[in-house]
Amino acid sequence: MQAVAPGVILLDKPVGPTSFRMVQLVRRALQIKKVGHTGTLDPFASGLLVICSGRAATKTIPLLMEGEKEYTATLQLGIETDSQDLTGTVIRRSPVPDLSSTRIEECLGAFVGEQLQQPPNFSALKFQGKPLYYYARKGVTVEKEPRLIFVREIEALGRQEDQLQIRVVCGKGTYIRALAADIGAALGCGAHLVALRRLRNGPFSVADAVAGDALVDDRQAACELLLKNMLPVDDLIAGCRKNV
Repeated sequence: MQAVAPGVILLDKPVGPTSFRMVQLVRRALQIKKVGHTGTLDPFASGLLVICSGRAATKTIPLLMEGEKEYTATLQLGIETDSQDLTGTVIRRSPVPDLSSTRIEECLGAFVGEQLQQPPNFSALKFQGKPLYYYARKGVTVEKEPRLIFVREIEALGRQEDQLQIRVVCGKGTYIRALAADIGAALGCGAHLVALRRLRNGPFSVADAVAGDALVDDRQAACELLLKNMLPVDDLIAGCRKNV
């Protein structure tokens, strides 16, 4: 097989597979060992996954991770889980108060700007060489120091019964699960994240992404699709430096 030039692939990850699984599928299709991504999406989440293939491309991952990200998210009000998302165990149920649109907008507005955020216990942050979720699954709580994050925009998109849909534009290191839990606490009823979709990562949009489902079956067809849509590394670096 002819050597493949390094580049960047925009994938629209479906709900279900892990981000690592999507990296495996790209590696299989392109027959390249050096493949990585610029930010994990949980299995229940969907949307833009920026994947770098080839050594020259993977070296740009730290630069790409600096970019702003945009998400849509759905919060289940009145129920809290230990993982702050739908994969966890319910730890508290509370009645949802009568929330006006004005009350919701005021609450969301308070989360715009710089703020300290407590990283979730179920996260990939390391403690003594192991991710926090390793300890959380064993029932051991390890609290990391709150981290400074930045939320540029947050707005309500709609509400259906006790579920609230929001859009968030934020800087790196922001956990939308933790943000959902904090919003729930501020509303007085608790909440957890039940759906998440990444729309944008720096200058890259999910509208330009290849459907992740297309990589599952025919390896040769997947290879052709990826090569057709691969972005050159030089263009990638130039675009990111303009948008960081």
